[in-house]
Amino acid sequence: MNSITLLQPGKIEFGEGSLGKLSEDSILETSHKILLLVATPLMYAVEETGNVLRSKNKEVSLVEYKFVGEPTFAQFNTLLEENEGFNPDCVIGIGGGSVLDCAKLLAALINNTQRLEDVVGIGLLNGRKIKLICIPTTSGTGSEVSPNAILLNEATNAKSGIISPFLVPDACYLDPALTVSLPPKLTAETGIDALSHCIEAYTNKFAHPTVDTYALRGVQLISENLLKAYQNGNDIEARSAMLLGSMYGGLCLGPVNTAAVHALSYGLGGKFHVAHGLSNAILMPEVLRFNLPSNPKRHAEVARALGITWNGKDENIASLGIEKIEGLSIACGIPQKLSEIGITEKVLPELADIAMKVTRLLKNNPREVTRQDAINIYKKLL
Repeated sequence: MNSITLLQPGKIEFGEGSLGKLSEDSILETSHKILLLVATPLMYAVEETGNVLRSKNKEVSLVEYKFVGEPTFAQFNTLLEENEGFNPDCVIGIGGGSVLDCAKLLAALINNTQRLEDVVGIGLLNGRKIKLICIPTTSGTGSEVSPNAILLNEATNAKSGIISPFLVPDACYLDPALTVSLPPKLTAETGIDALSHCIEAYTNKFAHPTVDTYALRGVQLISENLLKAYQNGNDIEARSAMLLGSMYGGLCLGPVNTAAVHALSYGLGGKFHVAHGLSNAILMPEVLRFNLPSNPKRHAEVARALGITWNGKDENIASLGIEKIEGLSIACGIPQKLSEIGITEKVLPELADIAMKVTRLLKNNPREVTRQDAINIYKKLL
């Protein structure tokens, strides 16, 4: 059995109302200057926490995260410059994946001799002295438990990853009540993103038994609860299951990571600013069909986790699983074709060129993807 390294937060607090326990966290007890980076819709939810911390003689800087879409290098660098002077000893991120990724990078790069451009890639960050707590408000990226941060690189029209054990938060709070107000469209797109993390980890070339358990349980939780959460955002049990499934997907990202679905989505996000979850939702079924011959057994096991009970050949079971994903996506109102979101055939070669540069993910794919393969996959989705 291959060796593997699992990196996880020292503390994971899960449950409805867990945000109320934040001000009592031992990390904050020993912190003096606390920076909270908070998504706009959640500013009201953290006011009480900020006041409690101030009552304990903590200096608190409440920073509203205002970026629309995925943050760019330039936007993050501006955020860094604006907050370095506060010199926090703890950073707390509260929001979706982009908010958490920026919070993670702030904790690592404030008063660091390294700049953002120095740490793009795997294992280049020299450390992190500032404590870090992440609190997700979507059930999607799993950033609250992963060593990854993703930003949009304007120079390449693609997303760039900063991967480091120093980006794993010290603690995370998963409060499903914070996800209740997430609109149906974002519930669907972020939920499919979380599903893709689990599926790509399980069918990965470097899949490992220590992560397989997380991946399959995540697939089951998300497939059983996404439509419920989409149809009724106040269903706290469905929201809880989605948040847990998303966390399982995030735990897969460090040791195993994603593959061709994510690689092929990078150009859609970078060049055309298509939401990350939407890109993955459109691409995933066709990429899975491409990958299926490489390991029918694994893909059939994913189908079983999706709820397929039919008995037969692995190839047929796996195909039913892919159809189940498509059906779930349709039921949640997600477009099924790239042409529905404005992508035309003439841009496919450029999208393929961008995807081919995402070697850190393509190397994980169970089947080699050539430039022409990428073009063919995109073309089937027009």
